[in-house]
Amino acid sequence: MKQGARIGHELTSGASCRARTLRCTTIAASLPPRPAIAPFVRPGNAALPLPRQAHTSSTVVCKSATFAAAAAFPQVNDGSPASRGFPSWIAAVRGICFYLTTFAFATPLFLVMLAVYPFVMVLDKYRRRGEHVVNNIWAKLTTLFYYPVKISGLENLPPSNQPAVFISNHQSFLDIYTLFHLNRDFKFISKTSNFLIPIIGWSMFLTGHVMINRVDRRSQLECLKACGQLLKNGASVLFFPEGTRSKDGKMHAFKKGAFSVAAKAKVPVVPITLLGTGDLMPNSKEYLLYPGKVEVIIHPAVAPSDADTMMTSAYKAVASSLDPSKIATEDDGSAVLQSGDVSE
Repeated sequence: MKQGARIGHELTSGASCRARTLRCTTIAASLPPRPAIAPFVRPGNAALPLPRQAHTSSTVVCKSATFAAAAAFPQVNDGSPASRGFPSWIAAVRGICFYLTTFAFATPLFLVMLAVYPFVMVLDKYRRRGEHVVNNIWAKLTTLFYYPVKISGLENLPPSNQPAVFISNHQSFLDIYTLFHLNRDFKFISKTSNFLIPIIGWSMFLTGHVMINRVDRRSQLECLKACGQLLKNGASVLFFPEGTRSKDGKMHAFKKGAFSVAAKAKVPVVPITLLGTGDLMPNSKEYLLYPGKVEVIIHPAVAPSDADTMMTSAYKAVASSLDPSKIATEDDGSAVLQSGDVSE
Protein backbone atom coordinates (compact mmCIF):
# COMPACT_ATOMS: atom_id res chain seq x y z
CA MET A 1 0.00 0.00 0.00
CA LYS A 2 2.77 2.39 0.91
CA GLN A 3 4.59 1.64 -2.35
CA GLY A 4 1.44 2.25 -4.33
CA ALA A 5 0.84 5.56 -2.54
CA ARG A 6 4.40 6.65 -3.29
CA ILE A 7 4.04 5.79 -6.97
CA GLY A 8 0.76 7.66 -7.09
CA HIS A 9 2.35 10.70 -5.46
CA GLU A 10 5.21 10.70 -7.99
CA LEU A 11 2.80 10.44 -10.88
CA THR A 12 0.77 13.31 -9.46
CA SER A 13 3.89 15.43 -8.89
CA GLY A 14 5.20 14.69 -12.39
CA ALA A 15 1.93 15.71 -13.92
CA SER A 16 1.95 18.90 -11.88
CA CYS A 17 5.49 19.77 -13.01
CA ARG A 18 4.62 19.13 -16.62
CA ALA A 19 1.61 21.35 -16.25
CA ARG A 20 3.68 24.16 -14.76
CA THR A 21 6.28 23.79 -17.53
CA LEU A 22 3.55 23.97 -20.13
CA ARG A 23 2.12 27.11 -18.54
CA CYS A 24 5.57 28.78 -18.42
CA THR A 25 6.23 27.89 -22.02
CA THR A 26 2.87 29.32 -23.04
CA ILE A 27 3.51 32.58 -21.14
CA ALA A 28 7.02 32.93 -22.57
CA ALA A 29 5.70 32.42 -26.09
CA SER A 30 3.13 35.17 -25.58
CA LEU A 31 5.74 37.74 -24.49
CA PRO A 32 7.32 40.12 -27.05
CA PRO A 33 10.78 39.10 -28.25
CA ARG A 34 13.65 40.28 -26.07
CA PRO A 35 15.57 43.10 -27.77
CA ALA A 36 19.19 42.47 -28.65
CA ILE A 37 21.59 44.29 -26.35
CA ALA A 38 24.50 45.99 -28.10
CA PRO A 39 27.88 45.38 -26.52
CA PHE A 40 29.04 48.23 -24.31
CA VAL A 41 31.87 50.28 -25.80
CA ARG A 42 33.73 52.84 -23.74
CA PRO A 43 34.46 56.30 -25.16
CA GLY A 44 37.33 56.22 -27.59
CA ASN A 45 36.51 52.61 -28.57
CA ALA A 46 38.77 51.37 -25.79
CA ALA A 47 38.60 47.67 -25.16
CA LEU A 48 36.86 46.33 -22.03
CA PRO A 49 38.92 44.30 -19.54
CA LEU A 50 39.25 40.67 -20.52
CA PRO A 51 37.50 37.98 -18.45
CA ARG A 52 39.60 36.46 -15.68
CA GLN A 53 40.22 33.24 -17.58
CA ALA A 54 41.69 35.20 -20.51
CA HIS A 55 44.13 37.28 -18.45
CA THR A 56 46.94 34.77 -18.53
CA SER A 57 47.01 34.39 -22.29
CA SER A 58 46.78 38.15 -22.92
CA THR A 59 49.46 39.44 -20.52
CA VAL A 60 52.13 39.69 -23.19
CA VAL A 61 49.74 41.35 -25.65
CA CYS A 62 48.66 43.97 -23.08
CA LYS A 63 52.23 44.84 -22.18
CA SER A 64 53.20 45.13 -25.84
CA ALA A 65 50.19 47.32 -26.56
CA THR A 66 51.17 49.69 -23.75
CA PHE A 67 54.55 50.38 -25.29
CA ALA A 68 53.18 50.45 -28.84
CA ALA A 69 50.76 53.20 -27.84
CA ALA A 70 53.60 55.69 -27.74
CA ALA A 71 54.13 55.25 -31.49
CA ALA A 72 50.54 54.66 -32.59
CA PHE A 73 48.53 57.19 -30.57
CA PRO A 74 46.00 59.11 -32.65
CA GLN A 75 46.45 62.68 -33.84
CA VAL A 76 45.94 65.45 -31.32
CA ASN A 77 43.18 67.91 -32.16
CA ASP A 78 40.12 67.99 -29.91
CA GLY A 79 41.76 66.66 -26.78
CA SER A 80 45.22 66.14 -25.42
CA PRO A 81 46.69 62.65 -24.98
CA ALA A 82 46.89 63.35 -21.25
CA SER A 83 43.12 63.85 -21.08
CA ARG A 84 42.60 60.63 -23.01
CA GLY A 85 44.52 58.64 -20.46
CA PHE A 86 47.87 58.27 -22.18
CA PRO A 87 50.31 57.02 -19.51
CA SER A 88 52.29 59.93 -18.11
CA TRP A 89 55.26 57.69 -17.32
CA ILE A 90 55.66 56.90 -21.02
CA ALA A 91 55.42 60.63 -21.77
CA ALA A 92 58.16 61.23 -19.19
CA VAL A 93 60.41 58.63 -20.83
CA ARG A 94 59.77 60.25 -24.22
CA GLY A 95 60.62 63.64 -22.69
CA ILE A 96 63.97 62.38 -21.41
CA CYS A 97 64.75 60.83 -24.77
CA PHE A 98 63.81 64.08 -26.52
CA TYR A 99 66.32 66.11 -24.51
CA LEU A 100 69.03 63.48 -24.92
CA THR A 101 68.40 63.55 -28.65
CA THR A 102 68.48 67.33 -28.94
CA PHE A 103 71.77 67.57 -27.01
CA ALA A 104 73.26 64.68 -28.98
CA PHE A 105 72.66 66.57 -32.23
CA ALA A 106 73.39 70.02 -30.81
CA THR A 107 76.89 69.20 -29.58
CA PRO A 108 78.57 68.40 -32.94
CA LEU A 109 76.49 71.03 -34.74
CA PHE A 110 77.63 73.64 -32.23
CA LEU A 111 81.23 72.91 -33.24
CA VAL A 112 80.22 73.58 -36.85
CA MET A 113 78.64 76.88 -35.81
CA LEU A 114 81.83 77.87 -33.99
CA ALA A 115 83.91 77.05 -37.06
CA VAL A 116 81.85 79.19 -39.44
CA TYR A 117 81.16 82.03 -36.98
CA PRO A 118 84.11 84.27 -38.00
CA PHE A 119 83.14 84.03 -41.67
CA VAL A 120 79.47 84.68 -40.92
CA MET A 121 80.28 87.81 -38.92
CA VAL A 122 82.35 89.19 -41.78
CA LEU A 123 80.04 88.27 -44.66
CA ASP A 124 76.53 88.19 -43.13
CA LYS A 125 76.57 89.96 -39.79
CA TYR A 126 72.83 90.55 -39.41
CA ARG A 127 71.06 87.63 -41.06
CA ARG A 128 73.70 84.99 -40.24
CA ARG A 129 72.15 82.53 -42.67
CA GLY A 130 74.94 80.00 -42.24
CA GLU A 131 74.23 79.69 -38.53
CA HIS A 132 70.51 79.57 -39.14
CA VAL A 133 70.90 76.63 -41.54
CA VAL A 134 72.54 74.72 -38.69
CA ASN A 135 69.62 75.69 -36.41
CA ASN A 136 67.19 74.28 -38.97
CA ILE A 137 69.09 70.99 -39.24
CA TRP A 138 69.26 70.65 -35.45
CA ALA A 139 65.53 71.26 -34.95
CA LYS A 140 64.44 68.96 -37.79
CA LEU A 141 66.68 66.11 -36.70
CA THR A 142 65.39 66.38 -33.14
CA THR A 143 61.69 66.46 -33.98
CA LEU A 144 62.02 63.77 -36.66
CA PHE A 145 61.93 61.04 -34.02
CA TYR A 146 59.07 62.42 -31.94
CA TYR A 147 56.39 64.21 -33.97
CA PRO A 148 55.59 65.10 -37.58
CA VAL A 149 55.09 68.71 -38.63
CA LYS A 150 52.52 69.64 -41.28
CA ILE A 151 52.84 73.10 -42.83
CA SER A 152 50.09 74.79 -44.84
CA GLY A 153 50.11 78.24 -46.43
CA LEU A 154 53.75 78.27 -47.55
CA GLU A 155 52.64 80.44 -50.47
CA ASN A 156 51.92 83.20 -47.92
CA LEU A 157 55.57 83.49 -46.89
CA PRO A 158 57.27 86.62 -48.22
CA PRO A 159 60.38 86.18 -50.40
CA SER A 160 63.37 85.00 -48.40
CA ASN A 161 65.22 88.28 -49.04
CA GLN A 162 62.36 90.43 -47.71
CA PRO A 163 62.50 91.27 -44.00
CA ALA A 164 59.29 90.68 -42.08
CA VAL A 165 57.93 90.32 -38.57
CA PHE A 166 56.66 86.80 -37.93
CA ILE A 167 54.20 86.39 -35.06
CA SER A 168 52.66 83.26 -33.59
CA ASN A 169 50.59 82.00 -30.69
CA HIS A 170 52.78 80.50 -27.96
CA GLN A 171 51.78 77.20 -26.36
CA SER A 172 54.87 75.17 -25.67
CA PHE A 173 58.64 74.78 -25.46
CA LEU A 174 58.27 72.95 -28.79
CA ASP A 175 57.16 76.09 -30.64
CA ILE A 176 60.67 77.19 -31.65
CA TYR A 177 61.62 73.68 -32.79
CA THR A 178 58.49 73.66 -34.92
CA LEU A 179 58.94 77.13 -36.43
CA PHE A 180 62.45 76.26 -37.61
CA HIS A 181 60.70 74.02 -40.15
CA LEU A 182 59.73 77.18 -42.07
CA ASN A 183 63.28 77.50 -43.46
CA ARG A 184 63.38 81.23 -42.81
CA ASP A 185 66.34 82.94 -41.15
CA PHE A 186 64.51 84.87 -38.45
CA LYS A 187 65.76 86.06 -35.08
CA PHE A 188 63.52 85.25 -32.15
CA ILE A 189 63.33 87.00 -28.79
CA SER A 190 64.03 85.00 -25.64
CA LYS A 191 64.66 85.71 -21.99
CA THR A 192 68.29 86.15 -20.99
CA SER A 193 68.43 82.99 -18.87
CA ASN A 194 67.83 80.82 -21.96
CA PHE A 195 71.13 82.00 -23.43
CA LEU A 196 72.93 80.44 -20.46
CA ILE A 197 71.81 76.89 -21.32
CA PRO A 198 74.94 74.97 -22.34
CA ILE A 199 75.25 74.34 -26.09
CA ILE A 200 71.64 75.35 -26.88
CA GLY A 201 71.89 78.85 -25.40
CA TRP A 202 75.38 79.37 -26.81
CA SER A 203 74.07 78.44 -30.25
CA MET A 204 71.32 81.04 -29.84
CA PHE A 205 73.99 83.66 -29.15
CA LEU A 206 76.02 82.67 -32.24
CA THR A 207 72.89 82.89 -34.41
CA GLY A 208 72.17 86.41 -33.17
CA HIS A 209 68.84 85.87 -31.42
CA VAL A 210 67.74 88.73 -29.21
CA MET A 211 67.93 88.74 -25.40
CA ILE A 212 65.31 90.34 -23.18
CA ASN A 213 64.78 90.78 -19.46
CA ARG A 214 61.01 90.89 -19.24
CA VAL A 215 60.92 92.61 -15.86
CA ASP A 216 63.32 95.39 -16.92
CA ARG A 217 61.73 98.23 -18.86
CA ARG A 218 65.10 99.37 -20.23
CA SER A 219 65.83 95.86 -21.51
CA GLN A 220 62.48 95.82 -23.29
CA LEU A 221 63.22 99.10 -25.04
CA GLU A 222 66.70 97.92 -26.02
CA CYS A 223 65.14 94.74 -27.41
CA LEU A 224 62.72 96.72 -29.59
CA LYS A 225 65.58 98.88 -30.79
CA ALA A 226 67.68 95.82 -31.66
CA CYS A 227 64.78 94.29 -33.60
CA GLY A 228 64.30 97.48 -35.57
CA GLN A 229 67.99 97.51 -36.45
CA LEU A 230 67.80 93.88 -37.62
CA LEU A 231 64.82 94.64 -39.86
CA LYS A 232 66.58 97.69 -41.28
CA ASN A 233 69.51 95.46 -42.26
CA GLY A 234 67.39 92.80 -43.96
CA ALA A 235 66.90 90.27 -41.13
CA SER A 236 63.45 89.02 -40.13
CA VAL A 237 62.29 88.80 -36.51
CA LEU A 238 59.93 86.36 -34.77
CA PHE A 239 57.75 87.52 -31.87
CA PHE A 240 55.36 85.69 -29.57
CA PRO A 241 53.10 88.69 -28.91
CA GLU A 242 51.27 87.06 -26.00
CA GLY A 243 54.48 87.70 -24.07
CA THR A 244 54.96 84.21 -22.68
CA ARG A 245 53.75 80.64 -23.09
CA SER A 246 50.06 80.11 -22.39
CA LYS A 247 49.37 78.68 -18.95
CA ASP A 248 45.89 77.37 -19.80
CA GLY A 249 46.31 76.29 -23.42
CA LYS A 250 44.38 79.31 -24.71
CA MET A 251 45.59 82.20 -26.85
CA HIS A 252 45.63 85.39 -24.80
CA ALA A 253 45.87 89.09 -25.58
CA PHE A 254 48.58 90.34 -27.93
CA LYS A 255 51.00 92.97 -26.74
CA LYS A 256 51.80 95.86 -29.00
CA GLY A 257 55.59 95.77 -29.15
CA ALA A 258 55.98 93.51 -32.20
CA PHE A 259 53.55 95.59 -34.22
CA SER A 260 55.14 98.88 -33.22
CA VAL A 261 58.45 97.56 -34.54
CA ALA A 262 56.82 96.41 -37.80
CA ALA A 263 54.99 99.73 -38.27
CA LYS A 264 58.13 101.76 -37.67
CA ALA A 265 60.22 99.60 -40.04
CA LYS A 266 57.37 99.50 -42.59
CA VAL A 267 57.58 95.72 -43.01
CA PRO A 268 54.73 93.19 -43.25
CA VAL A 269 53.58 91.03 -40.35
CA VAL A 270 53.18 87.30 -41.08
CA PRO A 271 50.63 85.69 -38.71
CA ILE A 272 51.18 82.00 -37.91
CA THR A 273 48.95 79.59 -35.99
CA LEU A 274 50.51 76.64 -34.18
CA LEU A 275 48.29 73.67 -33.46
CA GLY A 276 49.19 70.74 -31.22
CA THR A 277 52.46 71.76 -29.57
CA GLY A 278 50.74 72.54 -26.27
CA ASP A 279 49.14 69.09 -26.24
CA LEU A 280 52.43 67.34 -26.89
CA MET A 281 54.45 69.24 -24.28
CA PRO A 282 52.21 71.33 -21.99
CA ASN A 283 53.56 74.50 -20.45
CA SER A 284 55.18 73.92 -17.03
CA LYS A 285 55.41 70.21 -17.84
CA GLU A 286 58.46 70.30 -20.07
CA TYR A 287 59.54 66.91 -18.69
CA LEU A 288 56.64 65.26 -20.56
CA LEU A 289 56.35 64.62 -24.28
CA TYR A 290 53.10 63.07 -25.47
CA PRO A 291 52.69 61.59 -28.96
CA GLY A 292 50.73 63.38 -31.66
CA LYS A 293 51.04 65.70 -34.63
CA VAL A 294 51.72 69.41 -35.02
CA GLU A 295 50.36 71.74 -37.68
CA VAL A 296 51.70 75.14 -38.75
CA ILE A 297 49.28 77.42 -40.60
CA ILE A 298 50.77 80.47 -42.33
CA HIS A 299 48.25 83.23 -42.98
CA PRO A 300 48.46 85.98 -45.61
CA ALA A 301 50.80 88.76 -44.58
CA VAL A 302 49.39 91.91 -43.01
CA ALA A 303 50.53 94.95 -44.99
CA PRO A 304 52.42 97.72 -43.15
CA SER A 305 50.18 100.28 -41.47
CA ASP A 306 49.74 101.61 -37.94
CA ALA A 307 50.52 99.28 -35.03
CA ASP A 308 46.95 98.96 -33.74
CA THR A 309 45.54 97.99 -37.14
CA MET A 310 48.28 95.44 -37.73
CA MET A 311 47.80 93.95 -34.26
CA THR A 312 44.05 93.56 -34.70
CA SER A 313 44.41 91.98 -38.16
CA ALA A 314 47.14 89.60 -37.02
CA TYR A 315 45.18 88.51 -33.95
CA LYS A 316 42.09 87.73 -36.02
CA ALA A 317 44.18 85.76 -38.51
CA VAL A 318 45.81 83.58 -35.86
CA ALA A 319 42.51 83.08 -34.02
CA SER A 320 40.72 82.04 -37.24
CA SER A 321 42.46 78.65 -37.18
CA LEU A 322 41.93 77.97 -33.48
CA ASP A 323 38.99 76.23 -31.89
CA PRO A 324 36.88 78.87 -30.05
CA SER A 325 37.56 77.04 -26.79
CA LYS A 326 41.28 77.76 -27.31
CA ILE A 327 40.81 81.54 -27.38
CA ALA A 328 40.79 83.43 -24.08
CA THR A 329 37.99 85.86 -23.33
CA GLU A 330 37.55 88.63 -20.79
CA ASP A 331 36.02 86.01 -18.49
CA ASP A 332 39.41 84.27 -18.49
CA GLY A 333 41.04 87.43 -17.19
CA SER A 334 42.41 88.50 -20.55
CA ALA A 335 41.16 91.13 -22.94
CA VAL A 336 41.28 90.25 -26.60
CA LEU A 337 43.82 92.94 -27.40
CA GLN A 338 45.85 95.17 -25.17
CA SER A 339 48.62 97.69 -25.32
CA GLY A 340 51.84 96.43 -23.86
CA ASP A 341 55.47 95.71 -24.32
CA VAL A 342 57.41 93.09 -26.14
CA SER A 343 57.09 89.33 -26.19
CA GLU A 344 59.27 86.69 -24.61
